[in-house]
Amino acid sequence: MQTKLTLRLEDQLIEQAKSYAAQAGKSVSQVVADYFKMLTSVKTKTISPSTPITQSLRGLLRESKLDEKDYKKYLEEKHL
Repeated sequence: MQTKLTLRLEDQLIEQAKSYAAQAGKSVSQVVADYFKMLTSVKTKTISPSTPITQSLRGLLRESKLDEKDYKKYLEEKHL
């Protein structure tokens, strides 16, 4: 079942969406539907883009001897 959805957007954004849809050979409704499907897909939830700061920290503790027990102990002490 399809249901009508009304969106309130800036005029310029609407024109950009129409132009994008036309170039992609789709309707604006289909572009929005595709985007909503992408947002709610399992793949998107498990793989999210990181900010540059987060990416620079990846693997920083890989060689450390810290484990989950150490983190739990830290949290327990912090919140006492």
